Amino acid sequence: MTTRTRYFVIVSLLVLGVGLGTGLVAYYVGVQGMPFVRHAGPEELQYVPKDATVVAFANVQEIMHSDLRQKLHRSLRMKENGQAELQNLTGINLENDVFRVVACLYADAAPDGNVPGAGMVLARGNFDETKIEALMRDHGATIEDYKGARLLVAHVNPAGDANARSFALTFVEPGLAAFGTTEVVKRAIDLHQSADSGAAQSVTSNEELMGLVRSLETGNNAWAVGRFDALTARAHLPENIAGQIPAITWFSVATHVDGGLRGTLRAETRDDDAANNLRDVVRGFLALGKLQGGSRPEFQAMMSSLQLGGQGKTVTLSFDVPSQVFDAIGRH
Repeated sequence: MTTRTRYFVIVSLLVLGVGLGTGLVAYYVGVQGMPFVRHAGPEELQYVPKDATVVAFANVQEIMHSDLRQKLHRSLRMKENGQAELQNLTGINLENDVFRVVACLYADAAPDGNVPGAGMVLARGNFDETKIEALMRDHGATIEDYKGARLLVAHVNPAGDANARSFALTFVEPGLAAFGTTEVVKRAIDLHQSADSGAAQSVTSNEELMGLVRSLETGNNAWAVGRFDALTARAHLPENIAGQIPAITWFSVATHVDGGLRGTLRAETRDDDAANNLRDVVRGFLALGKLQGGSRPEFQAMMSSLQLGGQGKTVTLSFDVPSQVFDAIGRH
């Protein structure tokens, strides 16, 4: 990868991927009110192709302005250098200009040429498209036309490399930027231009996945759902480790960040026996965590908030960490 291309990729990731965390790092991200269409979830899902392995969402404005994020910002003395540099380079103020992000990941190669690990981030916000394009071109991006859409493309591996792939940045519509592997970004453009038939090809027609989304979106400002078995199949884990992992099919995680942090991890297993095995594993980790917490009251409070539940093939782990825990952590 050339230096210019590397800068392009890094800056693009900063523009669109900053703050796409959930769980313990979710305080970096958030959204200003989630508009909905007829289907569940944010409207950006209509640009996510149907065969996505993992789909995630973060409400950037809501989390960035949460009491928890502000508290951590003060107690951990986080520097503003990165955020200031982002604004100087792109004109984007992360606190105010990025509303929400939706991301998708593909673990398997798709018939249309997607390679394992392909993915895309969709960011809704206020963007200076002219300034962003000029910046990307300065750092090695080339301009391509795809069905009338303008793509900024960077190649991250030399030509002829078996692992060669390219990343593209485009504005699907005003205020909606898409960044990811070029194949997936082009599919998002296809969905945008196929208003009548696109719904059948987007993830909104995946009833199993959307059922999980419907169960997560109420009261949460960050969530992710996906096929766990597809991810582990591509992970190439050693047999002795892979054999110890319970047979999980679907997973989901949902969090709400405000003064504290609460949420739920959920796993759907292949059968009841796999669920029982997973519960045993989780109980072991919970017991170990409580022992490791020792006399630290903040960690004891955190561990006490973890509640194992679920029935049948479903295993859940809920948590509700109050703001006092983060106050204590900030004092150390």
